[in-house]
Amino acid sequence: MTRNESVAETFGPLLRRLRRASGRTQEELAADLSARRGYPLEQAMVSRWETEERLPDPVSRALLSAELGVPEEELRRAVQLSRRLRRQQQSQHQDDQEQDVERREFMHVSVGAGLAVIQPSALLNSGRRLGADVPRQLAQRTARLRRLDDFVGGGETYRMYAGELHATTKLVGEGVYTDVVGQALRGVIAEQAQLAGWAAYDAGMYEEARGHYMTALAASKAAGDRSLEGNSLAFLAYLEWAVGGGSGIAYAQAGFEALGAEAHPAVRALLADRLAWQHATAGHAREADYALEVAEEAIREQGDGLAPDWAYWVDRDEILIMTGRCWAELHRPLRAIPALEDALGRYDDTRARDKALYLSWLASSYLDAGEVEHAAAITARVLDLSEGLASNRPARRARMMMKRLEPHRALEPVGALLERAEV
Repeated sequence: MTRNESVAETFGPLLRRLRRASGRTQEELAADLSARRGYPLEQAMVSRWETEERLPDPVSRALLSAELGVPEEELRRAVQLSRRLRRQQQSQHQDDQEQDVERREFMHVSVGAGLAVIQPSALLNSGRRLGADVPRQLAQRTARLRRLDDFVGGGETYRMYAGELHATTKLVGEGVYTDVVGQALRGVIAEQAQLAGWAAYDAGMYEEARGHYMTALAASKAAGDRSLEGNSLAFLAYLEWAVGGGSGIAYAQAGFEALGAEAHPAVRALLADRLAWQHATAGHAREADYALEVAEEAIREQGDGLAPDWAYWVDRDEILIMTGRCWAELHRPLRAIPALEDALGRYDDTRARDKALYLSWLASSYLDAGEVEHAAAITARVLDLSEGLASNRPARRARMMMKRLEPHRALEPVGALLERAEV
């Protein structure tokens, strides 16, 4: 096959042909690439490249070029062809996108069904007494409400969360209970205040978010729950970053240090992640890298018992996402892209808000790597996922990306994206 003919191949078939010509299995190629880059690459990744389930980032293309003896430019053109063919199929995704919106709406209704704001009288045993089962009932309701955040934005959930918090606070204020029950009830208030604060933050209501987070901090201290206290401080740190305050690192550090030895590994991973983010956005690469290592080590541990429900979503993919986001903020695309693409490959579109946000950092990293057209294509996907979301964060990230892409308007994909945004 001539060079011109090979350029016409998309990346998957080209890599498969080159690998077989070198006499190697996928596993052998993965091992050789691992030796070149100094850290493991699994055989499954080579398989994903060949099936085009995933396409290699720039650093992986450079390694493949050296290992297979083929010009890096040839690999880059094959990747571009694969992406171009994908974009030609985008019109077919419009119906899928509408179905995603309908699916999110269905999940919103199904998760929220039957969760009208609690009536305090329904939980009073006799007179104003609150029994030992009341904190458990409230915690179960809170856990169910929390799942809504996976699918819908704070603009839709805030009033529900704030109403639940108000009702629980009134119940605790009017009820009679033992010290043990009272401590548990204050823990529930801390969780509900964190939830209301997060929804307010997601909807761009920063002052409301701050008020709820301060309530959560006070309630978690009253409950004697050091993990909840640390999480309240981590939420305040994230808010400080959003509003441009100068206390983000201090809050995040205090949150991590608040953890006791009994803290579940998922909680330690979460708060280390939050600390890494604060350092990354402040330009502290070494400190961010250390905190990410702490998070990665923690998430690999097998904790005794289940993590608290408010940390149910913390897993290795979330650590990968934060790792990618941190390196994207530090403008290290060769470290950001593999982490983001690895985790996002397992993200369902029904988690539209989070997927849109994380894709925006992937787009930013590709732009830093000089892959302008691919950055534009990912940004278009961010816009697709953001439609119908009651969260202003994905749209804000998309606007930031389009501002960065503006100098490249002459490129057809970029021009089309900017025209779409201007309509």
